[in-house]
Order: sequence, then C-alpha cells, then structure tokens
Amino acid sequence: MPPRPQRRRTISRLTIGAAVLAAAATVTAAALPAGADTGHGSRTGRTVDVQLLSFNDFHGNLEPPQGSSGTVEERQPDGSKKNVTAGGVEYLAQSLRTARKGHPYSVTAAAGDLVGASPLLSGLFHDEPTIEAMNKLGLDVTSVGNHEFDEGRAELTRLQNGGCHPKDGCYEKGKKFRGAGFPYLAANVTDEKTGKPLLKPYTVWKHKGVKIGFIGVTLKGTPDVVSAGGVKGLKFHDEVETIDKYAKVLNHQGVKAIVALIHEGGQPASTSYNYNCDSPGLGDGISGPITEIAKHVTPKVDALVTGHTHQAYACTIPDPSGRPRTVTSAASYGKLYTATTLTYDRRTRDIVRTRVTAPGAVNHVVDRTQPKAADMTSLIARWNKLAAPVANRPVGHISADISGRGTEAPESPLGDVISDAQLEATKAADKGGAQLALMNPGGIRSDLAFKASGPEGDGVVTYGEAFTVQPFTNMMNVVDLTGAQLLTALQQQVSGPNEASPKILQVSKGLTYTLDMTKSGADRLVKDSVKLDGTALDPAKTYRVAMNEFLAGGGDGFPAFKDAKNKYVGPSDLDALTTYLTAHSSATTPLTPPKADRITVLK
Repeated sequence: MPPRPQRRRTISRLTIGAAVLAAAATVTAAALPAGADTGHGSRTGRTVDVQLLSFNDFHGNLEPPQGSSGTVEERQPDGSKKNVTAGGVEYLAQSLRTARKGHPYSVTAAAGDLVGASPLLSGLFHDEPTIEAMNKLGLDVTSVGNHEFDEGRAELTRLQNGGCHPKDGCYEKGKKFRGAGFPYLAANVTDEKTGKPLLKPYTVWKHKGVKIGFIGVTLKGTPDVVSAGGVKGLKFHDEVETIDKYAKVLNHQGVKAIVALIHEGGQPASTSYNYNCDSPGLGDGISGPITEIAKHVTPKVDALVTGHTHQAYACTIPDPSGRPRTVTSAASYGKLYTATTLTYDRRTRDIVRTRVTAPGAVNHVVDRTQPKAADMTSLIARWNKLAAPVANRPVGHISADISGRGTEAPESPLGDVISDAQLEATKAADKGGAQLALMNPGGIRSDLAFKASGPEGDGVVTYGEAFTVQPFTNMMNVVDLTGAQLLTALQQQVSGPNEASPKILQVSKGLTYTLDMTKSGADRLVKDSVKLDGTALDPAKTYRVAMNEFLAGGGDGFPAFKDAKNKYVGPSDLDALTTYLTAHSSATTPLTPPKADRITVLK
C-alpha cells in the first residue's frame, strides 16, 4: 500500500452543513445497489469498479483478542465447522493493504464503535492508540457508534480534532495527539439546544471523477445503552428518516452514489461468518433491527454497512422499490473485513445495481498466519512500553478458561465471577450492605483466558486482562429495591425492548430463578421460582442490591432500577473484580470456572 500521504493526495472530501440542508430540494434518484454487475461489455469505459472495504466494532483491540473473542466460526465444504483465530490490528492492516492491491479505486469505511470498551492498551490512554492505528491503516470514514459516547461529547470531539486529554495531558513527551485523520459521521445526533449535528452528517469520497457519498448514523437507542452523562445535551434521531434526509441533500449536490454507515445490526441465522445469508431467499438469513431499517431506507442508498451486534453477515435485502441491496457486518474486534464491489457509472454518476450470481459483498477472515504490518507492531510496542507498569501486574490465577463474552449461554461462568465479586465488595454493612448483585451481560467484554497473553505465564490474570473484561470503570451502586421491583426488573430481561433480544442479567451466588422461553413477554419469568438463599423473594420486602451505575440508571432497558432508593456508591467494578481475584486465587490454588447453574432456562 502506498504511504498515507500519497493516499490523501488522491482523495478529497466534501461536507455540507445545516444551511445547505435547509435549502435542499427532493430529487428522485435512479435505482442503485451494491453487489453489482460490472457492466463491462457495452459499458466498457463507462463504468468503473470501486472496492469498498469495511469493518465495525473494533473496540480498541490493537493486540489479537484472546480466547473465544479472538476466533470466528468457519463453515467447511463438507458442512462441518471450525474455529479460526483472527483479529489484531497488525493483521487487519496487512489484510486491508493486501486487498487494495490491484484496485485503483478503493475506499475503506467503518460502522462505529472503533473505540470504547477497549482493552487496557488503548483504554488506558483514552483510545488515542486506536485512532493513531486507524489513521495508519488508511481508514477513510466511519460513523459513530454508541461507545464513542462512553466518555461524553467533549471527548468524542477531541478524538476527532486532536489535542491532549484535559485531565491526563499528553502521554508522550513532545507529542500532541493529532486526532482522527478521517471524519466521524453523526448525522442523527444533534445538540438539544441548537438542533445542529454534533459532527459532520456525511462526507463525499472523490477519486478521479468518481464520487461516493457516505452518511453515518448510530442507533436511535444509543441513550438506552450509554451512561446518562455520555449523552447529556444530545438528541438521537430515527435512523431511516435521517439517512433519507441526507440522501436528498447528496442528490441535490449531484452525488448519486451513496453508502450508509449504520451502527445498528441484526442477528444472523448461522454463527458461521461464511454462511449463505440469502438462502432460501434474499435476506432470509438475517433478522433483527437492521432488517426493518434496510427495507425502509430510500433506494437512493446503494449499500448498508452495519454493526453493533458483533455479528457477521453479507446479505441482500430488497429496498423499498424491490431492488436488491447489500447489507453487511464484519463481526467485531477486527476479526473480519468485508469487500464490496460498487460499480460506478460515470454517465449517471450512480451505482449499477443488478442481480448477479456471484455475491457482490464477501466477508474475509483477518487470519494470523499472514505477515504482521510492521508499523502496527511498532505502534503496539511503543504504547505497551507506556502501559507495562500497570498492565503486567498479576491480580489472580485461574485453572482454565473462564468464558464470558464468548459464551452463547444465557449465564456465563465469568458473569458469575463478576457478580460474586461485586457482592463481596459491597456486602459489608459499611460498604453498602448488599444482599445480592446483578451484572449486565453487555458489560462483560471478553473472556479470561488460561493461556498467557504475554510473559506472565499460563493461568496468570494480569490487570490488563481484567481491564479488558471490565473496561468501563463503572462505579458500584447499592440501592434499595422491593421484591416487587426486583421481579419487574427480572421480567424486563425478556420483555419490552428486550423481548426480541433478551438481556439476561448475571446474578451473584444465592439468587436463583427460572425463565420459560416458550412463553412471551413478562410471563417468561417464573415468578415463584425466584429465590434468594433458598427463600422465595418477598414482593413486600426491601432488599439491598448491588449493580454498576450504568444499570442503576436504567441502562440496557431496565427502567425498574431507576426507581431505586437509598443509593450508596462503592468502588469501581474493575476494582471489585481485581480484589476478588486476588483474594480467591493463588498460584497453588487457582480459581476454577463456576458451574453457571443459577439461572434455569426452559426452551
């Protein structure tokens, strides 16, 4: 790949503000799809194939992710499946650079959550290392995701524009953080007072007469999955309405080829990244929020690059006019990238969208057998040197992998460990007096792997590894909840906004209950099965419940917690975990994975 300065000389961008939007007229666009026929033959010289490379949900995983978080499932020709190790920015950069060879028209885009919930190597430095890596690997544009708001609007703006952290300052002597060399797009995020977009709503990639517009949005429900402080003063708008609005603006400016970068996703029918998403019919292999978005976004948009659910798919979902259009997602943590062919017609300035036998979008594994990108190896070594005094400190020992993020079961062994750690940190009378603890599954970002990730040795858990599991540093809250409120919260795991995609809370030792998934909504919770230390939960009794501040604020669709009273603020969730690991394990008596038998699920 040519060095970054050369790429920048051949690429320019056009962005338009709210004033132009107000003046924009509605223009009917020609039909457009990705996965397009090349149009060569009678169109020779008129069309050109543009390579769109994309990924999503990188979450600061500069080093190869460990355990099941660092594998993808691959379907074999004989129908069997195998797990392939993948990911890490050294390999992602190399994969993208290799893919670009032979493609004079190539643009690289992402669909949000590049940062946030990051391992310590990036998270310790407020994700500056990840932004630097994205600059180096040639990212051209990304949408924001919900995790870009974890530290608030001011920090997101700093990641875009550069400058040293307001509290921690500059991390390297004589070096000032330069910010992202690519635009963060946030079309559906506006200031509550002014109504103006927080960041640029769209951008136009231009190369040798080819123009492709990119519109970036995050999920409308971002306030439900981010702490209140992170989205204070901001309003999040409907994804479809916003994309349609800016597609008209782009058309008004003569840009007919459009890609939407959407930080919202779906659930594939298969866990294999290379399954056929269009079998038996177009888009039959995908469900979830993105399907309705894809069916309603204006036909002016040619392709949808999506994220958020950390799943892999390359689907064809008909647009509102009935024409096929690609909808893709490349899992997470840099384990995959998607290559999509966009055939650009120079005369119409649009994308040619026609049905073809071969897929127009394909997910590729970022395998670890290829050579590493040397500049990324140097970047990792440089930041690791700064992080080493903190990251390499041992905090515990385990006898085997303790699965968390990687498990498909409703209850994970690591979820049990974390909730037990939170209860232990807050159960003393002068520490909150907690009787039970609840942990949201989305806050568990990785597994604890037995195999050493560095020089610490197998079975040793370092502070850096614990940080990767619990990177948010949420403060623990202990609150009063009645038994009735607890029952309502347990029902909210599988009803309301969580009915289609349940969020099963991880529970501390002593709390047991049954979910009957053959039923619907709140009836899925078997009320008389809920027991604490073997005694049925009393709806009229008040209980002291520990949870992180995100959950206590009603995050992840649990409004019942917002009615809690008598709040006590304890240590951070990370401190609770590391203290527990140190207290309950040693080199001679490592911690064994819990049985994960507190929640019974009937299917």
